[in-house]
Amino acid sequence: MLRVRKSSGERQPFELAKVVTGVSAAAKGRPLSVGQIEALAASVEEELRLSGSELVESQAVGRIVLARLAELDQVAYVRFASVYKEFEGVSDFERELDLLAAADPEPPA
Repeated sequence: MLRVRKSSGERQPFELAKVVTGVSAAAKGRPLSVGQIEALAASVEEELRLSGSELVESQAVGRIVLARLAELDQVAYVRFASVYKEFEGVSDFERELDLLAAADPEPPA
């Protein structure tokens, strides 16, 4: 059974539904289908299981979700990052946007 260690130290079973709920909230109003969100969540679970560890850190789950969202929808990525990384102000958004742009520069017009 795959378990997640929260930042508090508490251990909980991995719940695919929690990933779906978090990504769905970040993707609200975005052009992502339920199927795309469920596939993203399933790919997160698969990557965690393939790691071979029965216990994963909650931060690892968040990082994988962010990596998938960066490929799928950059607005949902920033929304998810703002909660996951506990943004406190505009500078946090600016920093994250700079990181996102550096990882995936837009093609020239």
